[in-house]
Order: sequence, then structure tokens, then C-alpha cells
Amino acid sequence: MSSKFDNATVLVTGGTGSFGNAFVPMTLATTNVKKVIVFSRDEMKQWEMAKNFQHDNRVRFFIGDVRDRERLYRAFDGVDYVVHAAATKIVPTAEYNPFECIKTNVNGAMNVIDAAIDKRVKGVVALSTDKASSPINLYGASKLASDKLFVAGNSYAGSHDTHFSVVRYGNVMGSRGSVIPFFMQKQDVPSLPITDQRMTRFMITLEEGVELVWHAFNDMVGGEIYVKKIPSMKVTDIARAISPNATHEIIGIRPGEKIHEQMVGIEDAPFTYEYEEYFKILPAIHNWSTSKERIKDGVRVADDFVYSSDKNDDWMTEDALLAWIEKNRSSLEGHK
Repeated sequence: MSSKFDNATVLVTGGTGSFGNAFVPMTLATTNVKKVIVFSRDEMKQWEMAKNFQHDNRVRFFIGDVRDRERLYRAFDGVDYVVHAAATKIVPTAEYNPFECIKTNVNGAMNVIDAAIDKRVKGVVALSTDKASSPINLYGASKLASDKLFVAGNSYAGSHDTHFSVVRYGNVMGSRGSVIPFFMQKQDVPSLPITDQRMTRFMITLEEGVELVWHAFNDMVGGEIYVKKIPSMKVTDIARAISPNATHEIIGIRPGEKIHEQMVGIEDAPFTYEYEEYFKILPAIHNWSTSKERIKDGVRVADDFVYSSDKNDDWMTEDALLAWIEKNRSSLEGHK
């Protein structure tokens, strides 16, 4: 792990979510971090999470909402690095509560950027989603707006030495509200609901997501969007692996849902570079997409390149999924 976190104070917005519950213990175990601050608005989730760190005085908890600009200014005082994980992320929830989605995902991003610049935070990495690439739902559109804000934040910072980048990945295996714990909850019923039998999803573990954030902090100059190379799976194959004897009931896609996930669209191709384990989308603004400092050893992708879950070269097998479920069964059972 980079020495950037050595003796540094790191804050995670939305830190009681699935990502934060992986990031905090992994960062404590792998780095010589001085302090990790969990910033979130749910006091009960903080109370539960705090039980896991009651003997580690490096962990602090801070009640607050990214919608509250003044609270962020207080929270960011003395902070070196920020991971912005707070979001309204459930697609149907955003469709039916659009004002609330915008307040958190767009206004909240603006507040984080302002507070980071004014409090002289060194670096911010914001979590994005496949749904921000060619969005068809409000959640995706709000996260695309958020991504654009963080990319532009590098010039918005002016003379302040605060750098912003973004990491983007697809379906996090086993995260709250995701398909694996949902199917496990229903594995004893004779029929599983499937939205569309053609549906595919990218598959990434929380640990891989955390490692991508670490890499972004190590590698970033500012304005990059990091896209992890990960395998795909058909949703019907996930269902069959978890409950092989169940029939499938096709119920239709939910409002704003995509059949396939996409993380790099054709519009991004002219600014996208490939590396061994990830892609990097560089900013179209300020000629940053031709910056050798940002490109490093990357290779430009083809002009017609698209990275989507149905056109992936890497596919996860049912056996590989079952092996992962067995390894993580205790935490998955906790999501039931």
C-alpha cells in the first residue's frame, strides 16, 4: 500500500455502507494510517459499526449528511484524504424520489468538492457506477453529473493543491440490496423472479473495489476515471448457481433498469487508455486526455471501444461464484 496513507487522516463519506465496512478494516490492517473517520447520517449504523472498532483508537465516527455543507467543513478539518461513497443508489428509489436523489448525489458532490478545496484536503476519490455511463435512469444521470463535477474540480480548485478522481465499477458481489443476497434469501422457494433472461452484470468483490480506490490515490494526477477489469455473469446463471432446482419467473425490468451494464461508452473511447488490470478515462477538458503524466504507460483503446457486461472477454463460472459464496457465507447470511 502507498505511503500516502502513512500517518494520514482519511475520511469516508457514507462510511457505514457496504464499501465503508470493507474499506475501514482493510485500510487499518494494510496501512499505517493515523486516523479513519466514518462520516454518515445513520446513527444506528454507526453504533453497530463502532462495535467492531471499539479497541482501535484510530477510528472515529462523525454524524453528518453530505447535503449539509457546514457540517462537511467541520468534518474535513485536518483531513488529508477523502473517499466519497455517500449516495442515493437504489434505482427505483431515485426514480420515485428524484428531488432527494439530486440533493444527495449532485448537491452533495458539490459540497464535498467545496469543503475539500477550502479545507486543503490533498486528494478525493469519488465512487461512481456503471449506470453513469450512457445513463437511462436518474441515479445514473445524477452520478454522471457527480463524475463531471469531480473531474472539473481539479481546475475549479485553482491555486489550491486538492486533486479529485473517480473510480467506476459494476455490481458489487454481496452488497446490500444486490442480487446475490436477494437470491439466497429466496433459495428455498420453488420460483425465482428474473427481470429479463438476457440480463448480464459485471461482478466485483468489495475487496477489489477497495483496492481500486487505493490504486487511484497512488496513481492519480487529477480528473481520471478508473474502471476495473472484472468478469461478467448472466443473471439467470447466478440464479441457477444459487438455487439449481428453482424455476424462473420473468417479471420485467424495473423502472430505469438496464439489461446490460456499461462502464466505458463509445463516446469515452477517444479519451480511454488500457492497462493490465483497468481502464482509465481521461478528461476531455483542458487537453488533459493527452497528458503524458496521466497516460503513463497506457495504450489508447480503439475508437469504437465499448466496455459492457454483455461484450466482455471475461466471464465468471457458476463454480467460481459458488466458491466465492461459500467463502463469504457468514457476511451474506447477515444481509438476509
